Amino acid sequence: MLGIFKEKLVNPPKELNSPASLNASSKPKLPSDILKDFMTCNTTNSFSFNFGDAAFLAYAPSNMPSIQHRFCGIEDMYCVFLGNLNNLSQLIKQYGLSRGTNEAMFIIEAYRTLRDRGPYPADQVLKELEGSYGFLIYDNKEGTVFVSSGANGKMGLYWGIAADNSIVISENLELIKASCAKSFAPFPAGCMFHSEHGLMSYEYPTKKLKAMPRVDSEGVMCGANFKVDSQSHVPMMPRVGSEANWATWGSQA
Repeated sequence: MLGIFKEKLVNPPKELNSPASLNASSKPKLPSDILKDFMTCNTTNSFSFNFGDAAFLAYAPSNMPSIQHRFCGIEDMYCVFLGNLNNLSQLIKQYGLSRGTNEAMFIIEAYRTLRDRGPYPADQVLKELEGSYGFLIYDNKEGTVFVSSGANGKMGLYWGIAADNSIVISENLELIKASCAKSFAPFPAGCMFHSEHGLMSYEYPTKKLKAMPRVDSEGVMCGANFKVDSQSHVPMMPRVGSEANWATWGSQA
C-alpha cells in the first residue's frame, strides 16, 4: 500500500524529518514520482486514487500469501488494511455487521461509528483488535488521516517525509527509503496517528511518546523512532461523551 498526504492535511512529528536528507546522495522525491515508482513496481491488479492535490492512495495485492491486503471505500472513506484480525468474527457480531465483512470494511465501519456517534475513545477500541495488523484510513469528507499499527509489531509500517514535506506511509521499506532519503522511520507499534492531533500510544494512552535519535549503518542521522516515556503522564481521555471519539481523540494529548 501507499498513502501520500500533503502538508496542509497532516502534522507529522518534526523529528521524522532528518536534516541529513538535504545532503544525502539520494534526495527525497515528489509525490508524483513516488506514486509512479509504486505503480511501476506493482503492475498487476494495482490501482490508485488522486484526491485533488491533497492526497494519493495506491493499493496492490501482496505477493506474500501470509500477509493479507484489504482495500475498501465506503461513502468517501478509504481504508487499506494489512495483516489479520484473529477476533474478526467476534468484532463483526459486536458491531452488528454482516458475515461477509472483511478487515478493511470493519475498520471503516468502526471508524464511522466512533466518529459520528460512539461514546468510546479510539485507544479503547484499538485495544480490542487482536492480531498482527497495520491500517491506514483516509476520510476524504473530513480531510483527515488515521493510521495504526498492531501492538505486537509483527506487521511493519513505515513513514517518512517527501520532497514537498508530504507524509508518505507504506509497508514497503525500500520504497520509503528511496522516496524519503534519510527522513523516515518505522511507524511505532501499539500507536495511532491522527492528522490533526498527532501521534500517541493506544497501549499506554496516559504516557507521552518521546523521539529517540536513530542512526543508520553509515552513521547518518535518520528520522527518529518514537518510544513510550514510562516516566511521563498525560490526562486520561474521558470515557463518555461525544467529545471522546475517533475524530477528537488527540485533543488532550
